[in-house]
Amino acid sequence: MVPPHDFFGLPIGVGVYLVTLLAFALSAYLFYNRVFKLITLGKPDMRWDRPWPRLLRMLKIVFAQRKVLQSVSLKDRAGLGHAAIFFGFLSFTTSYLLFIFLDSLVPDASTAILGEGVARGFIVVVDVVGVAILLALTWGVLRRWVVKPHRLTFDLTRAPDSIIIVALIGALMVFTFLTEGFYIRSGGAGPATAAPVGQFLAGGPFAGVGKAAAATLHAVFWWLHLGVIMGFAVYIPLSKHMHIVASPLNAFFNDLAPRGALRPIRDIEKQEHFGAGTVQDFTWKELLDGYACAVCGRCTDNCPAHLTGKVLSPMHIVENAKHHLMAVGPAVRAARAKGQPDPAPEKPLIGGAIPEEAVWDCVTCGACEQECPVAVEHIDSIIDMRRHLVLEQSKMPETAKQALLSMERRGHPWRGTTFSRTDWMKGLGVKTLAEDPSIEILYWVGCTSALDERSQKIAIANVKLFQAAGVKFGVLGAEETCTGDPARRMGNEYMFQLMAQQNIETFKKYNIKKILASCPHCFNTIRNEYPQFGGSYEVVHHTQFLAKLLKEGKLKPSAGADLSITPHDSCYLTRHNNVVDEPRIVLQAIPGAKVTEMQRCKKGTFCCGAGGGHMWMEEGGSKRINHHRTEQVLETNASVVATACPFCLQMFEEGIRSKDVQEKLQAKDIAELLAERIGNGAPPAATPPQPKT
Repeated sequence: MVPPHDFFGLPIGVGVYLVTLLAFALSAYLFYNRVFKLITLGKPDMRWDRPWPRLLRMLKIVFAQRKVLQSVSLKDRAGLGHAAIFFGFLSFTTSYLLFIFLDSLVPDASTAILGEGVARGFIVVVDVVGVAILLALTWGVLRRWVVKPHRLTFDLTRAPDSIIIVALIGALMVFTFLTEGFYIRSGGAGPATAAPVGQFLAGGPFAGVGKAAAATLHAVFWWLHLGVIMGFAVYIPLSKHMHIVASPLNAFFNDLAPRGALRPIRDIEKQEHFGAGTVQDFTWKELLDGYACAVCGRCTDNCPAHLTGKVLSPMHIVENAKHHLMAVGPAVRAARAKGQPDPAPEKPLIGGAIPEEAVWDCVTCGACEQECPVAVEHIDSIIDMRRHLVLEQSKMPETAKQALLSMERRGHPWRGTTFSRTDWMKGLGVKTLAEDPSIEILYWVGCTSALDERSQKIAIANVKLFQAAGVKFGVLGAEETCTGDPARRMGNEYMFQLMAQQNIETFKKYNIKKILASCPHCFNTIRNEYPQFGGSYEVVHHTQFLAKLLKEGKLKPSAGADLSITPHDSCYLTRHNNVVDEPRIVLQAIPGAKVTEMQRCKKGTFCCGAGGGHMWMEEGGSKRINHHRTEQVLETNASVVATACPFCLQMFEEGIRSKDVQEKLQAKDIAELLAERIGNGAPPAATPPQPKT
């Protein structure tokens, strides 16, 4: 794109750089006032550590389009279109730097740097990319406004911003081609004449245009082309497309802590306020999430709560928080500048901008964060709002309140159970660490496997397998108490920290280094969250441990009847902790087992509905999440759904009963399935424990 010769009698470079300076100065001013000044109202959050890992993650997310392309499927190829536009943007940006900003300053400088052949080749590539962008835009318009897949039917995804940006990008491509065509038609020379679209236009539609007129039209469309670029720069901070700038920053400042770990409230005893009751109670990173959001709908389209008729929409959580910030932020800044307290907004954050019901709908499964192409962290914001409701307002669902009361009084959330922590192990010969402090491996049973009659079979199966393999292990017995996971995810951070500290002291007492856990929630909490309070251990899930024992030949399953099995991936095991292969290794080691995957599997799993404290909370909406997941199991025609989590097991048992398919489908833990095939010297199964009267 060769620049015109002059700018109102001045060198063309004067005009280019003057227009550019004015446009970017205005854009920077708008960003500063509409984004930066509002984001900095948020609380401090240390996100500057480990710059190189952060930079690497940003490069993968932004320049490799990793999270955009991971969503590509036979049903949704939108990621390919976005990637085509993004890489086209990079190509065009490079061409602007060379052929506009450099050549307008020093004529033909780009050719001198690249060489004639490379410059001509680059022009051809940019032209081809321009055509690809136009095709992608056309497809995008048809898809968004004609085909209308579910995630593009939300109000936010169909805002006028979308069509304006499409029009600007489309105009940029068209003006580029027109500029090339008229330049070639005017008798221009050099690498720019290699543009294939320009050659077609010059020799076809523009064939009757005189050289003088073509030269004038070349200048007109060249300036229109530059005007669109500068207009785009000014429009970005005024539109949802500010994510073009905010999302790379969001990716850089993404949390480097383990995915399943929530941020703690530090020095909780000294805090006067808890969680987020106003937008300025969020951290600056949580506020940045709203500006980074691309409003693509992927998070909401994969949210199990939303898909089963609940109020929650993760996209609306971050977007509504952003709009609320933009509405109340200026008044807050003005008050702080005068040394006055923050004014109360006309509409509250919770119950106003964001429905209170939506805050409680979340099962913390992480599907939203898994699918988000710009690294938005929805769960932290939702939990911060729960913390405010619970710790400041004592507002929570009644069933959540009852579970928290049980944890406070009994050390576990299971109201009504008549079992003790040790009833399940009677007759199994299991030692407690109090009986044998030399034991190096602690089997953390967990509240559910110890106190729920159905789930006790998981603990019994694990003991049978450990003993068959000759593993020296022990349990805490009556000294075991809840990890605090339900309390933390229900918003009671104070109770969680008390329980965590109590357990860490118990671990210190016995010098615990290695812990086996059969509950992914316990596994995640001890592994990823206890280090926040000084408790770092080697924590292994029972499927990982069993896979290792099988590999070492310490467990040898015997032949039996053929089984048709479909594995269900627990969110807290697979998505939050990347344990994907080991459960399948165990299942595939069972002779006669045929493993069939569900459509939603591995890191794309669908929640059972028990996470985020929902194991003990009533569920709203038009449909239960576990019923929806049970239907997905039935589509496989498997006779057994294999779980690796006692919560998931219970959810499937209820789902199977609700569908009245007990005769064709069973739910079993992977340890149960393997234990049924182990007979190499293992003790017989213990008599099922009886509840106390």
